[in-house]
Amino acid sequence: MMPTVEFRGETIECESGATLRDVLLEAGETPHNGRAQWVNCRGFGTCGTCAVEIVEGEVGEKNAREEWRLDFPPHDSSDGLRLACQIQVEDDLHVRKHPGFWGQNVDEEEASDD
Repeated sequence: MMPTVEFRGETIECESGATLRDVLLEAGETPHNGRAQWVNCRGFGTCGTCAVEIVEGEVGEKNAREEWRLDFPPHDSSDGLRLACQIQVEDDLHVRKHPGFWGQNVDEEEASDD
């Protein structure tokens, strides 16, 4: 059975082990806000613009690059965000994108998940 990703009210089926960023882009969605759709590191884990919240589901541990980027402003490692470009989808996930260029504004009400 293929895992699914729930994002902005859509349910996307994908191959197990696919990168979350790629899954979203291939489905016509984006893990980026505003201009970050064009100004980003293209999945190398260095810009932080694809930061998302995993609302439900299990993902693997952060790798060193993701740890570093999410502990560097404007991100804060205590926010619990993950980089969509570094997550492999192995389980059904519910993903939320928060406002802000980097999706860093986790305290704002207008989270764009559904």
